[in-house]
Amino acid sequence: MAPTTPPAPPTWRTLARAAAITVTPHLIPRSEISRRALEVTDAQKVTLGVIGAYVVGIAILWNVPYIRWVLWPFKMLVIAFHEFGHAIMCVLTGGKVKSIELDPREGGVTHMQGGRSGLTLPAGYLGSSLIGALLTFAGFNINASKIASIVIGVCFLLTIWWGRRDWLTIGTVLAAVGLLVGCWFIQRAEALRFVVLFIGVMSSLYSVWDICDDLILRKVNSSDASVFAKRYGGSSQCWGVIWSIISLCFMAAGIVAGIAAFPQSAEQQREDAQKFIPTKF
Repeated sequence: MAPTTPPAPPTWRTLARAAAITVTPHLIPRSEISRRALEVTDAQKVTLGVIGAYVVGIAILWNVPYIRWVLWPFKMLVIAFHEFGHAIMCVLTGGKVKSIELDPREGGVTHMQGGRSGLTLPAGYLGSSLIGALLTFAGFNINASKIASIVIGVCFLLTIWWGRRDWLTIGTVLAAVGLLVGCWFIQRAEALRFVVLFIGVMSSLYSVWDICDDLILRKVNSSDASVFAKRYGGSSQCWGVIWSIISLCFMAAGIVAGIAAFPQSAEQQREDAQKFIPTKF
């Protein structure tokens, strides 16, 4: 019998291949990871359906005479977000804010001195859209909505200071604040989530609806798009469409982020809500 040749010692390539064979079965394929990341839970499906209903409902209420006054307090808040965007960008670019005026019938006006108009003009629509996207994101979760509602309540009260101070404005804004407070005690604050979501959708799409007002209803105050077009060229319609597309992208990003960050079921959210500023109902 011929002598057997002893096996050659394993090389680093052989060891690496063996390790890969051993470890690979325990790894999750990339396709499976992507599939899990994009999975939408039942609670999220309800939220997406509510968002769709809000888009249709607000679009109708925004443009129907008389009925549109139902949106008065929320429109005041969204206009405030819009003007906050102008004011913040003005300060960031070295300008000074003299005053802010709010009126749901004519729109808001921020009186500024200095700053870079190329940034401050679009900051109104884009700022309100960004805030709307953050509120839409928070609307996917009860605890996140609790935090957002506190900020919204403060902003509501600020609108009384800057807005037209008639009894109708004061009463409707205070009623909206009362609605937020009351929702804390409905189904362990689950109702609060849908109010925050409503304000988020309305703020996200404010640029779309407001530009329609500018082009069709012709509000008293000139639009940011028309002023921007006069100073930097192009048409107000063109800039309005561009800002609207960006606003829609912000909203889409808020929705995707909400789906990724809050996969909890409705029951799990209620249990978590009882551990963070709990309510008895």
